[in-house]
Amino acid sequence: MRVLLVEDDLGIISFLEKGLREAKYALDVAQDGDDALYKITLNEYDAIILDIMIPGRDGLEVCRELRSLGSKVPVIMLTARDDVQDRVLGLDVGADDYLTKPFQVSELLARLRAVMRRGPALKSTVIEIGDLRIDTSAQTVNRGGRALSLTAREYALLEYLARNAGRVISRSELTEHVWDERSDSYSNVIDVHINHLRQKIDHESERPLIHTRRGVGYILSTSAPEADAN
Repeated sequence: MRVLLVEDDLGIISFLEKGLREAKYALDVAQDGDDALYKITLNEYDAIILDIMIPGRDGLEVCRELRSLGSKVPVIMLTARDDVQDRVLGLDVGADDYLTKPFQVSELLARLRAVMRRGPALKSTVIEIGDLRIDTSAQTVNRGGRALSLTAREYALLEYLARNAGRVISRSELTEHVWDERSDSYSNVIDVHINHLRQKIDHESERPLIHTRRGVGYILSTSAPEADAN
């Protein structure tokens, strides 16, 4: 899942970058409001972590503009001021949650998981497709009771495919949600990672779950789609 961090404090950026990348998020960083809005127009994010006190347009203005554009991307606001009025303002302009500095990375990650589960129906932390089980909170994967060891990129790919099970996902969509602006996301690199993931997920299983729709993309499904090319 791809996250945008909007923060101008280099120490906090370094601190959060480490925690978010270790938690297998693809991460972009903006250090002012204008750059944040520019990145938001270019990329599709699964969540935004937005500090209120940033140069240029502040976090409140960025969130207000984001919502005026019709975006429903989850937003967690950060502030150094533990003031009720600040929290009210943040929520009123469209933030989904609010976190006061200083905080632990573990709390931010928990809040991030929570806002990303929200929607028309509450999403479970456990995703099951056939005999594949993904615990998105613990970030563990097993198939048929067999624990699987995945790299950070493989896990990110699998979670995104699982959250969209039954739907063909294009390479460009995978690039938007699983890779960040610092990553090499050329088509052949995506194919290589998918092939590695397929070897782990479908190895020793009678029914493959990861299918390729030639010229279109990939689908995670218990039944092979028409024109499937494994």
